[in-house]
Amino acid sequence: MKFLDQAKVYVRSGNGGNGCVSFRREKYVEFGGPDGGDGGRGGDVWAECVANLNTLIDFRYQQHYKAGKGTHGMGKDRFGAKGDDKVLLVPPGTQIFDEDNEMLIADLTEAGQRVLLAKGGNGGFGNTHFKSSTNQAPRNANPGEPGIELTLWLRLKLIADVGIIGLPNAGKSTLLAAVSAAHPKIADYPFTTLHPNLGVVRAGDTDFVLADIPGLIEGAHEGAGLGDRFLGHVERCAVVLHLIDATGDDPLEAYRTVRAELAAYGEGLEEKPEIVALSKCDALDEPTFMARADGLARGLGRQVLTISAVSGFGMSDLLYRLADQVAAARADQSELIHEAGWRP
Repeated sequence: MKFLDQAKVYVRSGNGGNGCVSFRREKYVEFGGPDGGDGGRGGDVWAECVANLNTLIDFRYQQHYKAGKGTHGMGKDRFGAKGDDKVLLVPPGTQIFDEDNEMLIADLTEAGQRVLLAKGGNGGFGNTHFKSSTNQAPRNANPGEPGIELTLWLRLKLIADVGIIGLPNAGKSTLLAAVSAAHPKIADYPFTTLHPNLGVVRAGDTDFVLADIPGLIEGAHEGAGLGDRFLGHVERCAVVLHLIDATGDDPLEAYRTVRAELAAYGEGLEEKPEIVALSKCDALDEPTFMARADGLARGLGRQVLTISAVSGFGMSDLLYRLADQVAAARADQSELIHEAGWRP
């Protein structure tokens, strides 16, 4: 299945059915009176979050979604049927924006959530609706109201606990494949990863979701390389794992390059809890990679882990540190929900 995290769709709710002008005419019924029924309401357009989707690829092959029209009213006081609703099924983490791609309409994060995108037009009144003691034979009816048409943007932000960031070829996909059942593409050239990959990791009693984000380079916020469009998937992460290639020329400069792109992107990414790890340590002898790790730690003023996803060196310590950070973030979130209390 191909990964698609942004799509443009056109939706239109159904038109309401027209009201009917009719009079009851039956044998032996002297004064039948008006019996025109109302038109049915047009169908609505909904967006529903479902758990078994993780991409917007379906919206690449179908961009137009139209709800059914309401049935016209008929004689003998027969009211028109409501038009069929149209439901757009989207994965958890989908945001729905207006045509300008700026105004947020809905943010669907949990399976089962639904949001009304376009309400169907009301059905028109038949002449039965207008009868009264002073107007016993009305000959007028209302047309149905037209539906609403909208152009919307769907934007998917993966719901993961940990986001892996770093320069291209920092070992992000290799780490994801080593600690989960995911099978991302791995090769020895830059930009092997063209879209985010997810994997479920277990450390002790904690399960968490790990997201491998395509590599960043200097100028990504201006569109260089793959740009920074995939950083939106890190916005929902509780922890950021920053991988730095131990075989690179200047680990400290590599760190600063990625951090500068996070700051340029904004959205609070630079403020998220971060764990820094020096990867590919199996490619160097121990004195060399330890010297590079110590130099990086002094430059950052914080601890730097040393790991190798291929040999497994340092991986257990890294996973348990990530699990502790994720558990702490979940506890803080639960406390916020408890303090906010129940709301209808």
